[in-house]
Amino acid sequence: MAKIPINLKTGEVNKNQELIVGIDLGTTNSLIASTVNGTSQILKDHCGNDLFVPSIIHFADDGNILVGEEARHKLIENDGITLYSIKRLLGKSFNDLSDRKKYFGYQLDEDLTEGSVRIKVRDTFYNPLELSAMLLRHLKTEAEKSTGAQINRAVISVPAYFNDAQRQTTRDAGKLAGLDVLRIINEPTAASLAYGIGVNKEESSIVAVYDLGGGTFDISILRIEDGVFDILSTRGDTYLGGDDFDMAVVEFWAKKYQIEIPTQRTLLNQLRLKAEEVRKQLNDQDSASIHWNDQLFEITISEFLQCTKTLVDRTIECARLALKDAQIAKSKINKVILVGGSTRMKIIREAVGTFFEQEVHTELNPDQAVAIGAAIQADILTGGRKDLLLLDVNPLSLGIETLGGLMDVVIPRNNKIPTQLAKEYTTSKDGQTKLKIAIYQGERDLVEHNRKLGEFVLNNIPPMPLGLPKIEVSFRVDADGILQVKAKELRSNTEQDITINSQFSLSPEEVSKMLLNSLEFAQFDMKEKGLIDAINEAEIVISHTKRFIHQNENWLDSIDVQKLKEFVEQIKDQIKNKDKNLIEKNLEQLNNFA
Repeated sequence: MAKIPINLKTGEVNKNQELIVGIDLGTTNSLIASTVNGTSQILKDHCGNDLFVPSIIHFADDGNILVGEEARHKLIENDGITLYSIKRLLGKSFNDLSDRKKYFGYQLDEDLTEGSVRIKVRDTFYNPLELSAMLLRHLKTEAEKSTGAQINRAVISVPAYFNDAQRQTTRDAGKLAGLDVLRIINEPTAASLAYGIGVNKEESSIVAVYDLGGGTFDISILRIEDGVFDILSTRGDTYLGGDDFDMAVVEFWAKKYQIEIPTQRTLLNQLRLKAEEVRKQLNDQDSASIHWNDQLFEITISEFLQCTKTLVDRTIECARLALKDAQIAKSKINKVILVGGSTRMKIIREAVGTFFEQEVHTELNPDQAVAIGAAIQADILTGGRKDLLLLDVNPLSLGIETLGGLMDVVIPRNNKIPTQLAKEYTTSKDGQTKLKIAIYQGERDLVEHNRKLGEFVLNNIPPMPLGLPKIEVSFRVDADGILQVKAKELRSNTEQDITINSQFSLSPEEVSKMLLNSLEFAQFDMKEKGLIDAINEAEIVISHTKRFIHQNENWLDSIDVQKLKEFVEQIKDQIKNKDKNLIEKNLEQLNNFA
């Protein structure tokens, strides 16, 4: 691997060089790191400070989009157009989040209950993929400006509990930001690498990684042997983090000083930020105080422990369950690593150490460990470390063609093989008895830009209304790189399969070209995919609306029937005009009317 001159103090490198980076795309904050000449470090901003970016996006009145620290300053005063905790939305539908709406100070699209959740900002809809790409692009741009280097390839970390959809969305966000995502790495694996665990192939360890961030908590038990990281179990709570400890302090003050907790979100956020200040002060002192709204607020470490005991106990219970799931006794844990900024709390370090009955590892900056580990993994993948085992992976994503010519990925690129994954699909027309399964390889959103591997037809599907059949499509890649695709209608057990040999028979140059094209055309592909998704949704709604009118016209008010028909015609016109925002706006109006 080429040596790159770098100033370790300023983080500057020679211009026109390429940096391969590791990125921690966090719920609360995001970081970017790189390994140069064997040293891994967080990259700097133009002022020489660590690129520690709040994961916040603000949509200004003048049309500008602010990301990071600038957006954080708008959080209190601009509720509803300043977005945060985007990571919690990845791979989720509105139904998944309906009972958690109160956690978000912005508007989720309640009309789209299935599929990826959308956020409405004024009259525009955004999905978590687009918003995550904005955060990643900001990190990439700021790092390029400060180092003068090009950043095109990255390893991005995700929680161990992320499912395939969430991992694929993270990968797609990286592509949209102009990054070739070399690997999606589990956060506990990255943290272990940062501590040097697993770097020595002769080492065998069982590690507990306790990760408490600003908004989420998880704990993972890993077995590391021969350079292979095996996650035995993971437990956690995606709605438990430092923010909850701050709110516990606010509630304590309300009771202690007999005040009402502000109902206005602006005032509540102000008081919560004051609580965060004192929480951080209690990391190294026994009491803390602040002034807010002409009143003094105090809290001691013992009071803090008392008012947050339930939260601490919840994390310890997760640790207990993780050990049970892994079928590992506490005595078998070789090391306990603390990750996430909220593990700076003295009460957390003491509670975790007491539970595991050993000293916990806190030598590294808990905010930085995951990004550093991701950078180490990137260095390994690009040849910086040749002494570690890398399992065989599929070089390009594998998937099928869906309605509108879209590529739906079943096995993502860089997935370890052998592997087997499956997804459920359905029909797009009433009474449909056949379904063509066309298999593709590539990274573009439209199948026409990818490589076709084969196709077959699933026959004898029982005729049912559209959307009712449940068709499972499973992909299996064996250790020799042979792909088998099977489709099965789950209600009738009708099935068909195909075997594709040598599906990886592309030269490295061809693979590289396909990856470069996916980056170059990412913005175009995203726009096309968004339009096709909107058209597909609109056509389904039109079909349902026509059926509803036909079945109920005699019972409906004639004015309502006419209005429904007008909505249908308007949406048809917008489909012809291929205007995504107007299609979504008219769909929203129709749903509200219905």
